[in-house]
Amino acid sequence: MRILTPLALAALLATSAFTPVAAKPADGPSTIFQPMDLFSLAYAADPEIRPDGGAVAYVRQTYDVMTDRAHASVWVVDTATGAQTPLASGPGWSERSPRWSPDGKRLAFIAGAEGEKPQLYVRWMETGQVARVATLPEAPRGITWSPDGKTLAYAAFTPDDPPTLGSAGLKRPEGAKWAEPIKIITAVTYRRDDEGYTRPGFVHLFTVPAEGGAPHQLTFGAFENGGGVSWTADGKGLLFSANHRPNWERAPQEAEVWRVDVADGALTQLTHRVGPNRGAQMSPDGKLIAYTGFDERHRGYENNLLYVMGADGSNPHPLTTKFDRSVGNPRWAADGKSVFVQYDDHGVGKVARVSLDGQVTTVAGGFAGAELDRPYSGGEYSVSKTGVVAFTQGAPDEPGDIAIAPAGGPAKRLTWLDAALFEGKTLGHVEQITVPSSIDKLPIDAWVITPPGYQPGHKYPMILEIHGGPYSAYGPEFGSQLQLFASAGYVVVYANPRGSTSYGFDFADFINDNYPSHDYDDLMSVVDAVVAKGVADPNNLFVTGGSGGGLLTAWIVGKTDRFKAAATQKPVINWTSEILTTDGYINMAENWFGKAPWEDQANYWRRSPLSLVGNVKTPTLVMVGEEDHRTPDNEAEEYYQALQMRAVPTVLVRVPGASHHALAERPSQQAAEAAAILAWFGKYRTAP
Repeated sequence: MRILTPLALAALLATSAFTPVAAKPADGPSTIFQPMDLFSLAYAADPEIRPDGGAVAYVRQTYDVMTDRAHASVWVVDTATGAQTPLASGPGWSERSPRWSPDGKRLAFIAGAEGEKPQLYVRWMETGQVARVATLPEAPRGITWSPDGKTLAYAAFTPDDPPTLGSAGLKRPEGAKWAEPIKIITAVTYRRDDEGYTRPGFVHLFTVPAEGGAPHQLTFGAFENGGGVSWTADGKGLLFSANHRPNWERAPQEAEVWRVDVADGALTQLTHRVGPNRGAQMSPDGKLIAYTGFDERHRGYENNLLYVMGADGSNPHPLTTKFDRSVGNPRWAADGKSVFVQYDDHGVGKVARVSLDGQVTTVAGGFAGAELDRPYSGGEYSVSKTGVVAFTQGAPDEPGDIAIAPAGGPAKRLTWLDAALFEGKTLGHVEQITVPSSIDKLPIDAWVITPPGYQPGHKYPMILEIHGGPYSAYGPEFGSQLQLFASAGYVVVYANPRGSTSYGFDFADFINDNYPSHDYDDLMSVVDAVVAKGVADPNNLFVTGGSGGGLLTAWIVGKTDRFKAAATQKPVINWTSEILTTDGYINMAENWFGKAPWEDQANYWRRSPLSLVGNVKTPTLVMVGEEDHRTPDNEAEEYYQALQMRAVPTVLVRVPGASHHALAERPSQQAAEAAAILAWFGKYRTAP
């Protein structure tokens, strides 16, 4: 097995046809985006606007070059002046989840030093005093204030005894060093990406006095009870989502809205249907509950709808059936006459206000997500009692910052976190195009990044970069890995083929029970259009993508030889082995295939890139994280070995410690991954 080492990478770069764009003038710093710049990136997340709209607390994500890890700190920005103040709550702390008290005088947050259990803290903003509310055995999540500001609610993991199976009857002598005991697994979902093998136990709800005291557990039993915690208007109960059905482990999509009484822990189920019901929020007057969900039809994709029901669960009805977009994160307006929701439209994150008769009015847009390496749509928001929306705003040349949209007014940007980094640098220019698919003329949105120093009329080598999901979307957002490709002298193209979200139900549903299929034609149509524009050299085309994009990369090289080289990252290669090794196997088999692999092997094989490996001639790099539990490393190794058996040029890149989600999370690894891909492409790139 050949694994790329730093020395091998250097040798490959030295012998390749790779010619980077001029990185810096004769005397001075680099004028283009470079791998070391990954450590200097910063972005904003989790904006929490103060109830009066006068300030926004947010999480600033930066990177530490000494530890090669992200660092999260809470900052507060004044909405009138833009003045910023760090929370500075503890040396070496990582801080997250800032939440204002109802009167705006205190800020609760979660913090802790690396290697320690994060704890729940409160800061008194006028004095700057910080107090730990309680010593918690497990990290809290989903913290929320009671309406009177006296109590904090949160969810936390509650450990359980591990299962046992038999007894060997052995007694270890004192001081003896025996092997670790065997581990018995009985849970249906026993490992998760980003977590690894799960500990026995369940998530439950707790309350704790906001001025400190003993936590009080509200929910019990062998159920996960931590979904979307919020208070009732009178402060006497909590709303949350959970599946309490006997077969709950085998129905991961299912969730009902529940109420738990704070006084005695009494549970009341408020929704009753097949399908997920999440994000419950009670109206200010306590009469209505807004939430999101859909009727489960066992399809790959459904639009998430906004629902409203009575406080007792009566008269549930959808408000957004005529709005062909998936919505989420509902928040009531202060007057109780409308609900704010978040949605994506053509790859752009937005916030809308939905009236109780279903009228939808967009109030803010231009969101930025929290994945810096690739331009996925997304973002976060909150809303004040005065109707001011705070959100993460971004652009193709800027990661996420904090912006506000006053009620009825234009958006106002409050932070410029990367201004110093990008001052004096030229990034790849991003242009949007729309291309009719060759198969049925379906409009396909795409974005073209031209390299720094681009000269019109000159044809550049081109990289097609494909998003994962497949039910997700790219948009006009910053992507550090794509900018590194552009800085190396490539035109980079990314697109939203059929199956992508943010275009309505029908567009996503095109690939239901038919993935991959005509998404291939959509992508080839985009490549043809960029070549026709005269910016891409048709003799120097390359392709890469991760997850679902890795699957499509392997599918593409099994269908065409037009690409000089490929790099398939964390791919699905064989749907049978994927279903039987992924962490999400229950839902994936049921909703994406309808049958188990042994019930319909022909369909699983028809949709597997491995079925086309006999056609592959394209030199193909294969990359995967060693802790990937979503598309486990066995998928990448199946493909690597199949290519080796066929003597197709290939190399396997394994990323130590990386999960599926965090493949490019650490800057040094992202830089090495980009270097490996560019070296591989450079090896097969020819002169124009």
